[in-house]
Amino acid sequence: MFEAIGGEPTFRRLVGEFYIGVAGDPLLRPMYPEEDLGPAADRLALFLMQYWGGPHTYSQRRGHPRLRMRHADYRVGLAERDAWLRHMRHAVDQLELPAEHEQALWEYLERAANFLVNTDEAG
Repeated sequence: MFEAIGGEPTFRRLVGEFYIGVAGDPLLRPMYPEEDLGPAADRLALFLMQYWGGPHTYSQRRGHPRLRMRHADYRVGLAERDAWLRHMRHAVDQLELPAEHEQALWEYLERAANFLVNTDEAG
């Protein structure tokens, strides 16, 4: 799928659009300790490219993804998940992918977002 949807430029655009939303989000922005969101955007782009069949640069630089472990220090409840998905939905829509590719990408992103929830709303 990496090549089918346009390779690195498409994933960089997806992540760039996503982080535009994150930058102004009062719930998500505090989860990024770096003032510059560029390094976080680069990590996410490299991860997604690798996951979808692109180069293994993410693993070469950072090792196994270990998504839950890497996010364990952050409170990720339903509100955070929903905010993340809202910004990602907007970013995916900007790509105007063919329906089958858009569906596969979105289904993965929803699963990933749900997987990272580590607390309930009452927490």
